[in-house]
Amino acid sequence: MRGAGRGLTALGLLSCVLGCTLSGCGGASATPAELRLQREDLVAVSRALATVEHPVAIETTAAKRAWPLIANGLSIDTGALARTRLSVAAAATSAARVPTPPALGEAQADSLTGPGAGLAGMFRNYIGLSTRGWTLTQAATDQIEHGSPAVARFARENVGLYIESVYDGHFDLAQIGKHLSDGYRRLGGPAAFGRTLTQAEVDALADAYSEARVRLHPHVGVRLGS
Repeated sequence: MRGAGRGLTALGLLSCVLGCTLSGCGGASATPAELRLQREDLVAVSRALATVEHPVAIETTAAKRAWPLIANGLSIDTGALARTRLSVAAAATSAARVPTPPALGEAQADSLTGPGAGLAGMFRNYIGLSTRGWTLTQAATDQIEHGSPAVARFARENVGLYIESVYDGHFDLAQIGKHLSDGYRRLGGPAAFGRTLTQAEVDALADAYSEARVRLHPHVGVRLGS
């Protein structure tokens, strides 16, 4: 549990950093030039989010289909576990097919400013956590079904970390819509962005990346060692 605790603490600290980036904390007021750059970055990030909306929706559909089967851990029933493995494999495949547009990638992380930086970070968290989570959960089901007793026991004791990773990834994804709307408003809204990023476009993206659309339910119930 100590490793899991450190991981959760790290995620909490990262959430604080992202929240600070998105809310503009730091004290000093932005200059007109800085505001202009932040708006340009928010437009670029919004365009990138629009391009991956479809593959994210496909991954989310697969995730929601598999999630109830794993949220409280892997079944000990052989038949149920086999059915779970198929759903998890589909979710892992869908997650691996979600691309990371250049504007949201790690290479651009240092150059992005304002709300756009935080939004890109949330998307990268989603990609990293969900992809690894699904892949490792799939591997765990295979080990439980086909591995030696010792391998199967180790997989079952540790699969909670992988399942929790999937949940955390979709939690981050579900924050994008709200923070996009908030950032757009703080940077001046329609009057400041004009046709480069309209309220209708922001509203559509906020809906696509909303808690109602992409968050997983129920809350993760499995724990390390369970």
